[in-house]
Amino acid sequence: MLFYIIRRLLFLPLTLLGISLIIFLMFMRLTPEQRVALYITGPERLKGDSVERIIELHGLRDPWHLQYGRWIGNVVRGNLGWSTVGREPVFDALIRRFPYTLELAVLSGIPIILLGIWLGVLSATNHNRPLDHALRISAVVGWSFPDFVFGFFVMMIFYSILGWFPPGTLSYEAGLIVRSEQFRIITGIITLDSLLNARFDVFLDAIRRLAGPVLTLTYLGFAYILRITRSAMLEVLEKDYVRTARAKGLAEGVVIYKHARRNALIPVATESGQTIVALLGGTVIVETIFNRIGVGSFLAAAAQQLDFASVIGGSLLFGVILVIGNLLVDISYTLIDPRIRLE
Repeated sequence: MLFYIIRRLLFLPLTLLGISLIIFLMFMRLTPEQRVALYITGPERLKGDSVERIIELHGLRDPWHLQYGRWIGNVVRGNLGWSTVGREPVFDALIRRFPYTLELAVLSGIPIILLGIWLGVLSATNHNRPLDHALRISAVVGWSFPDFVFGFFVMMIFYSILGWFPPGTLSYEAGLIVRSEQFRIITGIITLDSLLNARFDVFLDAIRRLAGPVLTLTYLGFAYILRITRSAMLEVLEKDYVRTARAKGLAEGVVIYKHARRNALIPVATESGQTIVALLGGTVIVETIFNRIGVGSFLAAAAQQLDFASVIGGSLLFGVILVIGNLLVDISYTLIDPRIRLE
């Protein structure tokens, strides 16, 4: 397995090269003046007539392959350009916002997977009974709901009417505590750092503001996992080895949870991994609706304001997450089914 992991990691630069090349060629449609932000590290370099000097310095009127070679050299050195939206280097802007997105993705991903698998198994083992019909209808409704509509619905019920889950990342008072010298930023994840700093008031404030987006993502996400799990379980329950297990007199719980569910988890693991990768790439609409700091809302603002350097940097980040996420999914196959060998 170690050689397989090393080989997959060696493909990471090639994957990123392909992603960056496609995006760079798209942005070659822009004028040299619009592409200047890809090559600078601060707004001070855009004062006076320096734009034209930067165009000449980086050869932004040269053939595309020469420009790509110079730009990818800057990327390798960690210079992704200047973000006009974040008002800081793109690399710093992404690194500073990623812990917020990671926090939301983890807190949403865990219930999505656990709830989806549990209810999917429950639906399959009660095939065509009232519980199965109720779960299927719930899944179809959840899968059919546009995320921005359900997000507004959650906001209306739990904030406007009940006043429970306010939007934003932190309240004004909690934000002052986090920005104070006494509060140590260790991981960048607010809930975790507040516990490490023993500031439970900040922790509760952050959890209240996470509840709305987590509830939205969980309901929309678990419905898909439920459908995948149910389909896989129904197929496995028809297999001969399941009939044999029942004929041997094994308890129904042992047949379902030891023999059937484990073999039905392969497609579920694939879809669960893709769901987590999508969450880590930034939940654009949910972060925007709930006014949260994160990679998704940052890239949405960058796209709206034509901040090309940030859009390219975010795309490269998503490429890294995608490759590593798919690798972890492949490794999880061997944990679910020991018969699978990665070579």
